[in-house]
Amino acid sequence: MSSQGWRRLYRIIKREARRLPRPRRRFVYSDALIAAMYFWAVWHDRPQCWACRRDSYSGLFRPRRLPSVSEFNKRIRSERITGLLESVFAAFSSSHGLGQVCIVDSRPLTVGACSKDQAAKAGRVYGGFARGYRLHALVAENGVVLAWKLTAMNGAETTVARALLPQAPAGSRVLADANYDRAPLYDCASEHGLDFLARPQKNAGQGHRPQNPTRLAAIARWRRDPARYGRRRDQVERAFGWQSSFGGGLAPLPAWVRTPRRVHRWVQAKLVINHVRIHERQSAA
Repeated sequence: MSSQGWRRLYRIIKREARRLPRPRRRFVYSDALIAAMYFWAVWHDRPQCWACRRDSYSGLFRPRRLPSVSEFNKRIRSERITGLLESVFAAFSSSHGLGQVCIVDSRPLTVGACSKDQAAKAGRVYGGFARGYRLHALVAENGVVLAWKLTAMNGAETTVARALLPQAPAGSRVLADANYDRAPLYDCASEHGLDFLARPQKNAGQGHRPQNPTRLAAIARWRRDPARYGRRRDQVERAFGWQSSFGGGLAPLPAWVRTPRRVHRWVQAKLVINHVRIHERQSAA
């Protein structure tokens, strides 16, 4: 994220903070400052205590006063700041030009094997098993994450997908991998006016039990032109790669990001930072 990207992010933070309801008492440190300090720390891949040090800032962003570590940690956990972070994410995820195709998939977020985080469960990853969390996302073709959910590593992809599909733009086509080739997902997509298309599993549609007609039609359509749909579905791999391919991007979880609440907050901020970069690329094109 460039200096211009940070200025844009800071403007959005202050705009969304002004929309919050008036607090019962006036805070010494504003909601916008607390949120901006957190984004600054996440951008630089540093823990929250780092954001409370004077030497952590530059001329681009230098608050006049800084809260103590305990005050900052208390405020960042509050409902107001949680809502503010959600609003900032929503502002960036809905402010980009979106196409008619979305992709649903997940990516693992691993932790160390010796981590004491009890919520970090073991689950399947490429080449074996690992402990950690899993990011389930509904992604537009330009890389914008429209909706997402965090689960343990063993979270069921198809179950989470049923909660994400209703958040896709109406009338859009949703592509998915073979893991999502399930009749309930086709039914869910049809109920919300979506064109769901998953890569067919081996021998899909050839069973003796009654078959879902929507799924059978999608299987036939995919097999008529597998290269076309396969290339577009692979776009999600590039989108996940864009989230990690720059300084300050979403990498394996650092040691200070543990427990679901902290992981959710960290991942959300990383996604916002990536959305800022996407906006910069689109503006420069």
